[in-house]
Formats: sequence, structure tokens, C-alpha cells
Amino acid sequence: MKRIVIKVGSHVLTENGAVAKERLLGLVELIVDLEKNGYETILVSSGAVAAGYTQLPLDKGIVANRQALAAIGQPLLLKMYQEKFAKFGMLCSQVLLSADVFENPGHIAHAKAAIDTLLKNKVVPIINENDTVSIEELVFGDNDRLSAHVAHYFDANLLVILSDIDAYYDKDPHKYKDAKQRLVVHEIQEEELHAEHTPNNTFATGGIVTKLQAADFLLKHGRKMFLANGFDLSDVRNFLIENQHKGGTLFVG
Repeated sequence: MKRIVIKVGSHVLTENGAVAKERLLGLVELIVDLEKNGYETILVSSGAVAAGYTQLPLDKGIVANRQALAAIGQPLLLKMYQEKFAKFGMLCSQVLLSADVFENPGHIAHAKAAIDTLLKNKVVPIINENDTVSIEELVFGDNDRLSAHVAHYFDANLLVILSDIDAYYDKDPHKYKDAKQRLVVHEIQEEELHAEHTPNNTFATGGIVTKLQAADFLLKHGRKMFLANGFDLSDVRNFLIENQHKGGTLFVG
């Protein structure tokens, strides 16, 4: 059984200030198909703040408001996932983690035991940072670095990041028409890890830099990451199910 982590970003899961239910359904269908093809999938999902905002439109520029929105939105988001997975006879579960879990070997072991048990019983763990008490993710990470830690410490073969960024390019494709997609990356330069964060919508808090930081963490721990388009899942389907690398970028040592 191949264990993978899929991380889906806020920009993919939201549209016009609300959760994009059709894209959420497409993601669930992908995970169902992966399960049929011998994968165990852990999902790291953003979108709680956006879901909360549909119920209470607070100013998202204030950290305390974003924490409150996450608290409102997290159960709403989980309910959407539960309803979608139920269509395919599958169960999903909520696992909220804080960064300090990964600083304590005992906490890691307990969390991994829970994840292992869920996967053994064909329940999809849906992980998010505990936003109500965690500040760093809300301001900087958008779950990219969290998902890298999940992949490493919960023993996944691969992290898949589904994003509005469809691949890693040799230069900014929004600025340069001749930018070329990099299919495979073996090493990330230090200056690439410290560039300016460039999130692309009001609910996103990451950008390409946090994805590179996630990839760098995994490369240093002998693991792999695949960055692909989250709006059109054909690249990730080709890569994981058809074993064809047509789009997206694979980070591998």
C-alpha cells in the first residue's frame, strides 16, 4: 500500500468568497480513485477560514478574526467533506494538529498511531492546523510546511500539493512569456527559499516560496513532493494513477 499526503490550498477550494463545492467533489473523487488503485491518502485541507467567512464576514486582515473564522468554518468544511465522501461509501475524519506536536517524539507517535488506525480502517484523515491557537500557519504557511511534516513524520512516500501554481518554472510565468516548466527538481537553491511570499488570493497565505520550503524539507529527509494544478486534476491523475509525468513538477533527491 502506497501512502501519500495530498495538500489542497485555499485558492483551489474557494471561489467568490465561498467554498468551491464542485472542486471539493473533484478532490474527493480523486481520493476515492486513488484508494481503488492501492493508495492510502492523508488529506491536508485549507479552506476553514473561507467557510467561516460565508457565515460571518469579518475582516480577514486581523489575525484574531481569521482565528475566529477558522473556528466557525472548520466544522462546516468537515461536514462538506463528510457529505461528499458518503456518496462513495467512505468515511473521513478530522485531525487538528499544532506545530509543537512535531517537536515531541511522544506526541508524534500518538498522532501517527491514530492516523495509522484510521487508514487501516479505510477512513480518510483530514488534517488542518489548529488555527484557533496557531498563529504562524495563518500568517505564513497556508499548510504547505504542515503537510511536509505530516508526510515525513507519518511515513508517506510522497507529498502532493494541489495549487493554483501548476508547476515550478525557471522564472515567474506571470511576468515572462518564455518561462519554462521544470518537470523534475533535485535541489533547491538557498535564495529560492527566502524570496518574497506571493499568495494569489484573499484566503491564501502561502505562495511558491512556502511550497519550495516544503519541498526542501522533504528532500533533506529523503522524501518526494509533487506540485500540480488543483483546478484541473488531470496532471495528478496521470502521475499517480497512469504513471505518466506530463505536467506538474516532481521534487526528488
